[in-house]
Amino acid sequence: MRAAVLGAGSWGTTLAVVLAENGHDVLLWDRDPARAQRIERARENAAFLAGVQIPSAVRATGDLAEAARGSKIVAFVVPSHTMRVAASAVTASGVLEHDARVVCATKGLEEGTHRRMSQVLCEELRVDPSRIVSLVGPSHAEEVSRRIPTSIVAAGADGDACRAVQDAFVRPYLRIYTNDDIVGVEIATALKNSIAIAAGILDGLGCGDNTKAALVTRGLSEITGLGTAMGARSETFSGLAGVGDLVVTCLSRHSRNRRLGEAIGRGQTLEEAVSDLVMVAEGVRTTRAAVELGRELGVELPIIEMVHRVLFEGHDPREAVQMLMTRPPRAETRGAPSQSSKGGRA
Repeated sequence: MRAAVLGAGSWGTTLAVVLAENGHDVLLWDRDPARAQRIERARENAAFLAGVQIPSAVRATGDLAEAARGSKIVAFVVPSHTMRVAASAVTASGVLEHDARVVCATKGLEEGTHRRMSQVLCEELRVDPSRIVSLVGPSHAEEVSRRIPTSIVAAGADGDACRAVQDAFVRPYLRIYTNDDIVGVEIATALKNSIAIAAGILDGLGCGDNTKAALVTRGLSEITGLGTAMGARSETFSGLAGVGDLVVTCLSRHSRNRRLGEAIGRGQTLEEAVSDLVMVAEGVRTTRAAVELGRELGVELPIIEMVHRVLFEGHDPREAVQMLMTRPPRAETRGAPSQSSKGGRA
């Protein structure tokens, strides 16, 4: 079938290649027409995915309406802060097919509204939520594009829609599971970027494996707490979108959010760290939205709150770690009793 991938970054380009390998005709849209022309001529996205050959079944274009027109799959792979603009432009073009599968392959929360990405698409495309499937998980484009075995999740309210997306994208090297808990999947894959920034800060400070293990574990607890408060199932956070994506993003050399945190831990400002990245670190904006959402719902997010202080309030990273380590003692699991060394309840 004909498919559109909107967003020609590393992940969008990778998904376009995956679809082409499965026999689909793919239009890959880049907001920069000149860059789209270079991709089309060179059969390579040198800016974001150098060395990966793009099949002839993928055609790059700078025309959004051309890409979406007639496509039975429309995958949005744009940065989270441009998702609403891109979806609105597709609606304004009037070319979205009534039976097109809408795929959300962007992780993040919208600043101001705290909307998940599928919610933004639903609002701007004016489609039933059941038509939208979130395709996310532990999946660095640098590895998937080179056919390194990877497993991700197609999440949505409609089982048929999830299975259709699963069938469209599955490859021998890309295993896709379905999940009907789209709230949990999207919250998990958004907030893990904030924890990954914290992981990078620890790396920049020279902390060890013990510290990183504690951060990942307690970070997962924070993400689970916020997700379940929003109606997600707790078991989702033990899956690929939860612990899987969190681990890979906190540990991988490919992780933009971890690299940004590492630069800050070594003494760079947020502005300096961002300017050194070629691609967007979604965790910066998501951290602000997550803190606001946590406060709104009355959910404690001590790690994400501390990342917020370091990023936006000039807090010293080393001092932030010390503050987290010296918080009042408490039980590891919710509801269990906890006694401090002085006998007081934490």
